[in-house]
Amino acid sequence: MKVLTKLTAGAATVVVAVAGTTLPASALTVAQNKAAQTRLNALGCYAGPVDGKIGQMTQAATIRFQAANKMTQNGSLGGTTYSRVLAASAKRCDVRAVPASGGGKRIVISQGQNYLWLIDAKGKVVRQGGIIDNPSYLKPGTYSTGAKCGRAARIKKNTDGASLYLNNFVRFAPCGIGFHQIPTYKRNGAQIHGDWQLGTNQKASHGCIRVQKSMSDAIWAFTTASTKVVVVR
Repeated sequence: MKVLTKLTAGAATVVVAVAGTTLPASALTVAQNKAAQTRLNALGCYAGPVDGKIGQMTQAATIRFQAANKMTQNGSLGGTTYSRVLAASAKRCDVRAVPASGGGKRIVISQGQNYLWLIDAKGKVVRQGGIIDNPSYLKPGTYSTGAKCGRAARIKKNTDGASLYLNNFVRFAPCGIGFHQIPTYKRNGAQIHGDWQLGTNQKASHGCIRVQKSMSDAIWAFTTASTKVVVVR
């Protein structure tokens, strides 16, 4: 571990960090936080406003960055995360390599990355993005979209049986697991949480794969016929 040096001049304290230094998150200055937010936004991680404040949006962006760069996902800019964010070798959050998952038309879900890909019959990625899921309900393996346990394969405006709509519901695992838009309240149409939490472990579903509305539209159009779904850790 490299030494973190503080240079004090009067009341001002300057933190000197070298690339690769292991930093506690509390040691970062407002200027450093802003630099990290700017860089996370440029990498498609969506940190939100560049204000130097490490709130939930920046933490979510940091988790997405850590997932894309195969790091421990804790949402903290401490440790080596800060220097990795600023490094020229940093990988984008919104464009990722498809995990090993066979061939052909398919949807690939990475539980470890909180991410999915739509891949056409020629092997081209036609859409990708973050998800909210719950691995305790869904085991890795190969599934297919369609009716399960006597329940419909696709329901445009599904419901949880209470106060929520699960729009663009596409079933792929028994009995009630499917893809759908982030649930919306029946009373006002608002989502139960923001798109910015997708691709993180800040939330957990009841087994289904939550996606943003535009992704749910894409999955709905992609699965007009039975479609393979591959789930990997």
